Amino acid sequence: MRLTNIDASTRSQYLADDPPTIVPLAIKPHFEALNPQEQKYAHYISVAAFAGTRIVLRQVSPESEAIYDFIIALHADCGGDYATVRKHAGVSEEDMKHYLSYAAQFLGNAGNYKSFGDSKFIPKLSSEALEAIAGTSKKALVHFQKCEGSFYETKTTGGMHLGYPSAGHLSTYYPDSPDITREEIEYLAEFVRDQQLLPENTRIKELPSGDFALLIASATSDVADSDRDVKEKSWQLSGPLKGKSLKMVYGDHAVEMSKISEACKSAKEYAANDNESAMHEEYAKSFSTGSMNAHLDSQRHWIRDKGPQVECNIGFIETYRDPQGIRGEWEGFAAMVNKERTRAFSKLVESAPAQIPKLPWGKDFEKDKFLSPDFTSLEVLSFAGSGIPAGINIPNYDLIRQTEGFKNVSLGNVLSAKPPDEKVPFIRDEDQQMYQRCGTEAFEVQVGLHELLGHGCGKLLQETEKGVYNFDVKNPPVSPVTGKPIETWYKPGETWGSVFGGMGPSYEECRAECVAMALGCDFEILKIFGLGDGKEDIDGPAGDILYASYLSMARAGVTALQYWDPNSRKWGQAHMQARHAILQVFLSAGPEFCRLDYKDKSDDNTITDLTIHIDKTKIISHGRPAVEKFLQKLQVFKATADVKAGTDLYLGITDVNKWFAEKVRPEVLRRAQPRKVFVQANTFIEGDKVVLKEYPATAEGMIQSYVNRKYV
Repeated sequence: MRLTNIDASTRSQYLADDPPTIVPLAIKPHFEALNPQEQKYAHYISVAAFAGTRIVLRQVSPESEAIYDFIIALHADCGGDYATVRKHAGVSEEDMKHYLSYAAQFLGNAGNYKSFGDSKFIPKLSSEALEAIAGTSKKALVHFQKCEGSFYETKTTGGMHLGYPSAGHLSTYYPDSPDITREEIEYLAEFVRDQQLLPENTRIKELPSGDFALLIASATSDVADSDRDVKEKSWQLSGPLKGKSLKMVYGDHAVEMSKISEACKSAKEYAANDNESAMHEEYAKSFSTGSMNAHLDSQRHWIRDKGPQVECNIGFIETYRDPQGIRGEWEGFAAMVNKERTRAFSKLVESAPAQIPKLPWGKDFEKDKFLSPDFTSLEVLSFAGSGIPAGINIPNYDLIRQTEGFKNVSLGNVLSAKPPDEKVPFIRDEDQQMYQRCGTEAFEVQVGLHELLGHGCGKLLQETEKGVYNFDVKNPPVSPVTGKPIETWYKPGETWGSVFGGMGPSYEECRAECVAMALGCDFEILKIFGLGDGKEDIDGPAGDILYASYLSMARAGVTALQYWDPNSRKWGQAHMQARHAILQVFLSAGPEFCRLDYKDKSDDNTITDLTIHIDKTKIISHGRPAVEKFLQKLQVFKATADVKAGTDLYLGITDVNKWFAEKVRPEVLRRAQPRKVFVQANTFIEGDKVVLKEYPATAEGMIQSYVNRKYV
């Protein structure tokens, strides 16, 4: 099927990156520094993480698993000899290159929708050439025939993006349910919450009868009553779904969950301490029985495991891709601690109680006690999922984060991985050298502040149970935004996610980014990272890091438009929506601080040569106050469950106006650079040893790394 329903200018934005930017996730010296027990521990965690690859594929699109099987079968059958494949298929070298580029991007995103942007990408070669390539292998052809109509299928531009099915988008969190409405999804989410069920490992399916099934990921389909999180197995619904029922169905992703559970049991045998052992016991229980209460307990043990040599986390973690914002995508990682980089983060943790009061809200809107987390810089061995972040702050469960604690990790070899001599679009020529020199350090500071203080700060004002409050309800706090006592808060059973819904993840990322932008201006904090002497010196080394940080955020706000769809007016990526909001905050501080310079092209009414101009000397006087004013609103509206004010603020500032949509966005698309995809190493047990195998940073190397994971 060809792209006949979409015009040529729109078509180009959906073509796979060709070539994609493939970079190695270097790990060898850090892995080899582990002792034999630690290496085996890391190995089995990696197995558990990547054993969930097919879950991720199913969570992306109905066709992704078959496309994966096609790519792997073709490579295994030809032994990586694509010159022979090309000869037998009768296609050009260019067509073969286009195929390999598509395959690498597919594996790097664990599906045919971009992990960063949630938009579909399609092969650049013709459907005829792709079919000819598939025909060179009988095994590959079987898988290809299961999905051949999906590579190029584009009935509508809506279907090219993930989102609510009723809006014409695609979501496999609601499998085989094309007619399920947003209202039904929202009602069921509220109903499930009221049953005290955590939804992260679930999917919703509308049955032919009109009833609904709550699919629960578990190795076991017949779960013992003692292992269930709730006693009930089905419910009769009321309200708008009166007359219909919801039943719990265990065994979603059963094959994968069984492999994962067994690998966690093996990891437990090589655990370094009781917390690690108990954590993997709870992981195995959760993945076997579908119990999210067991996963909660795994996270409790995880946050108590301070400073491990091998760090890990695994499960249905981030909820960005579920349009409802409550169901998690599978991910898991194993990583080694970088002790040198971790020292700076440890100092930041120690200083956190002194830094948080600098934020623009009073103590009534801040946690009574900062829960000092473990904050480490990691070198990633394995990261399974649809994409690899630069930093992580987890667990995402509010009931643990608010009262028990959390952990922060910065992924060092992800941060530092970049192609050589890359000229960065939208950065002025006179800033390029400084940006190249300071960009990685600036991003590391930003990630540290974002994850530790951004996600780690802020109180939710709650009625924790009927008549019990975590604030003085008779004398409620005064909002620094309105100057009046607050009138809203979280009711019993309500969470941040359930109240703010699908907007919540992006809103929270924006809040954390704003914390980083505000506190990144503090030269005492920059000193903690070994930058400067703590005294304000905008022209010194610390000043360059600060300047690079603000330029980086502004640039991200510009490039974010690549992830905004003009047809649906929908943002396809939570972080990029957040960064565009902050760009707008910068611009609101006035052109003397931040502006976009460009040239008008009179012949076709477009712009070119767009660059970002930030006055370095006005970051403290103009940039920081603007960010803090916006940040104060974000925090207060979140803290008080004021979803109306929060929605008006956030959707208002991220509504893309005509100039950005019609002028800036085309320039962004024209100059878009491929997003990085990472080739990861594998580990194998040979005798009594663990052997590490790394792969070249090529499309063939990427495919081979997956072929070698026999358990996927």
